[in-house]
Amino acid sequence: MLICISSILVLPSWAEADQPLPPEVLQYSHDWPLANKDYANTRATFDVGIDSDNVRSLEVAWSVPINASSLFGGASSNPVILGDVVYFQDLQSNIYSLNLADGSLIWEQIYNLTSIGPNGPAVGWGKVFSAKGAYKISALDKATGRELWEKNISERSTVGIDIQPAIYNHTVYVSTVPGTSPDDFYSGGSIGVIYALDQESGEVRWNFSTVDSPELWGNKEVNSGGGCWYTPSVDLNSGIMFWGVGNPAPWPGTPQYPNGSSRPGPNLYTDSILALDSRDGRLIWYNQVNPHDLLDLDFQVPPILAHAEVGGILQEIVIGAGKLGKVYAFNRSTGCTLWSTLVGTHLNDQLASLPEGVTKVYPGYFGGVETPMAYADGVVFVPYVDLYTNYTDSSIAGAQSLDQANGGLLAIDVRTGKILWERTFDSIDVGGATVINDLVFTATFDGMIYALLREDGREAWRFRAPAGINAWPAAAGDSIVWPCGTGGSPALIALRHPQIAPTGP
Repeated sequence: MLICISSILVLPSWAEADQPLPPEVLQYSHDWPLANKDYANTRATFDVGIDSDNVRSLEVAWSVPINASSLFGGASSNPVILGDVVYFQDLQSNIYSLNLADGSLIWEQIYNLTSIGPNGPAVGWGKVFSAKGAYKISALDKATGRELWEKNISERSTVGIDIQPAIYNHTVYVSTVPGTSPDDFYSGGSIGVIYALDQESGEVRWNFSTVDSPELWGNKEVNSGGGCWYTPSVDLNSGIMFWGVGNPAPWPGTPQYPNGSSRPGPNLYTDSILALDSRDGRLIWYNQVNPHDLLDLDFQVPPILAHAEVGGILQEIVIGAGKLGKVYAFNRSTGCTLWSTLVGTHLNDQLASLPEGVTKVYPGYFGGVETPMAYADGVVFVPYVDLYTNYTDSSIAGAQSLDQANGGLLAIDVRTGKILWERTFDSIDVGGATVINDLVFTATFDGMIYALLREDGREAWRFRAPAGINAWPAAAGDSIVWPCGTGGSPALIALRHPQIAPTGP
């Protein structure tokens, strides 16, 4: 399938000398220096001593309690690992620097400001950048945790920050999202905005509204939408960033405006992938995959960059997915759709309008692809949630509970979009996908960690964590560091092979 429905606006030129990476990313590239391992968001490492031959000997090397509590538990993203140090943020915005060897504390910065996540740290230029509650970004001294600057980027209390920042070209990239503020949930007039901040001072270099209409499609008192809640990918050759954008609101409507009639039209740029020039925020192209979304089916997970032969042509591609339960591949230069693949259960999610009465819809607003995918060797690994929501044409009429739903992990050939294998679980998969050598790891909400063979999805190992999991790991050296933050005994754990004491003289 080759469909070109994107809009190309401008192509930048980029000199190699203008692309400085943070020194930490260069120095620790074999560790886990960025949110999703690298700028392509692959979540794949081949530098960790864990594979199918030895995975069954993994055990908990250390465990650090997670004391935070929020709507989605104590943690909902991954740490970063640079050399011997782990940097981790919980859902009260608190940031910890820990020794990778034993989990001992190096420093902590306690904010106790609620976030719904997925927040998390980014480390570069001697600083640790993160969301500070719902409205601010802070920069801490990497060595001591001392706050160096903070910047309020929320223009109003109805939009908040719930993103793990991207760092590139001496700039920190973040976004606001309606519905993430503790004071408000998608009230009228709220627009998600992407911000580029100077890493030295926090000053705003540029911003980009993820809604194409300042008047919010003609009804600012009612409508809202957009924003990005996952880290973008960055093409290091062109300097173009790729962002997945959230939904419009209200959904599915209101008694006065059923079926989203308060916001006629496609509601750009919601439920889209955006290609932006990282230097100035210019829009290069966009592709909206779900116009006039009625069902809160974002296109939000971190886009992945890859090369693949699609339709007999070797292409640079970008892979996106989201709560709509579809995975897409786009040409990276043009935004043209190359293929799309349905994942999980689908029922009534393609209705142009909802009828009178109650309609069951799969995927529901907590369904589809909720957490990051992984990519290696021509295959993308996709975690998904099978959960329904009941809708009328103007309201939510109930939803399946998280503990009654299920999910799975599947592998897709990026050349064709064909599903190669699929593994289902009795609990929802909100543990992302992470490739380590010949294995792909994921975790479910009930606290089970799985290692599957990349080749065919067969189970190589499973482990019962101390708590439920709504987060994904980082892996470096000989360790996998995984936040386990819902129910049970929430903790950040390090999985490692047991140390064997030397024998003999």
